[in-house]
Amino acid sequence: MVLVRGLLGDVLRRRRLRQGRTLREVSADARVSLGYLSEVERGQKEASSELLASICMALEVPLSDVFAEVSQDLAREEALVAAQAQALTSQPLVLTRPAVDSDVVASAA
Repeated sequence: MVLVRGLLGDVLRRRRLRQGRTLREVSADARVSLGYLSEVERGQKEASSELLASICMALEVPLSDVFAEVSQDLAREEALVAAQAQALTSQPLVLTRPAVDSDVVASAA
């Protein structure tokens, strides 16, 4: 299952790192605690719309751009999950017999 808060955190972290900024710098500019911003970036906390707006202002990036990037990442993740599910259902199930001690002894001889 794909969690949007994780994708959102990834996008915010990528944006911050592209700017060469530290968590401390962005948290100070956004007036958000360093620990909370870190948890948002790691997808451990759901950020409110007010908090997201503050972080985006600190990063000087429109919130709509962040959501658009999250949407693209979500579409990629969903496609990957769908492809994996398709691969699992289209592959024939091959059962093999587990090796027994007599097989090991016979092959060693």
